[in-house]
Amino acid sequence: MPKVSSLGHVGIYVHDLERSRLFYRDTLGLRINDEDLERGIVFMSAKDRAEEHHEFVLMRGREDGKVVQQISFHVDSLGELKEFFGVFRKQQVPINRVVSHGNAVGIYFQDPDGNQIEVYWPTGVDWPQPFGKPVDLTQPDAVVLASLT
Repeated sequence: MPKVSSLGHVGIYVHDLERSRLFYRDTLGLRINDEDLERGIVFMSAKDRAEEHHEFVLMRGREDGKVVQQISFHVDSLGELKEFFGVFRKQQVPINRVVSHGNAVGIYFQDPDGNQIEVYWPTGVDWPQPFGKPVDLTQPDAVVLASLT
């Protein structure tokens, strides 16, 4: 049975993206590693981009009762990610999408309370964010790896 190796990152919805962006940058000292202000998303980390692209995500669009954008869990290998894919299919966990972000491959699904959850494997490729391209985890590893970007 596969298992997650750590909490990877958390995303939250915010009312005022610029105010939150400045707060987390200037008050808490997080680095802005990527952002798309038109789309309303900021990727931040306490670590250097090469070490951890993002640990925290801000996204425009907070509404009453809508705070968590996503919670993401890290796995150590593509093989474990593919095992999770099989477990989710076997247990009929509705999968929202399977995507390459260039720097990671993630499976997005919802927990029993409707929170968006991601299980992801970091590829080691430095790729600008946001980026998303569908990936077929039923394919051999070489095919998946060739389709990352």
